[in-house]
Amino acid sequence: MARSMNKVIIIGNLGQDPDFRVLDSGVAICKLNVATSESYKDDKGEWKDETEWHRIVLWRNLAETANKFLKKGSKVAIEGKLKTSSYDKDGVTRYSTDIIANSLILLDKAEASVPQETSKNEDDDLPF
Repeated sequence: MARSMNKVIIIGNLGQDPDFRVLDSGVAICKLNVATSESYKDDKGEWKDETEWHRIVLWRNLAETANKFLKKGSKVAIEGKLKTSSYDKDGVTRYSTDIIANSLILLDKAEASVPQETSKNEDDDLPF
């Protein structure tokens, strides 16, 4: 049997305030733009910085937590999976890849008094 895994872990900073809304069905959704950066030396020995931007989608309780505690510049750790969707614009098919979050960890020290980890299974009443 073939096995596969679709898992992404991102640690970075929000580039703007969360984009939060509640759908007509009553389900909360929040979209984040998270930047990750790395430094390296080029061929001339000079330091270069590279920043990648990641689009994150959070649903339900994760969306509400993100909206309540995050703002532009907040440091977060997000675990989730990649999801690619397509849409047509001016007769051209375009693709978009998002990270659908399963877990959110708030990493800012100012948020030390709030729950540090939230997952999509937080409503489970399991005793362990």
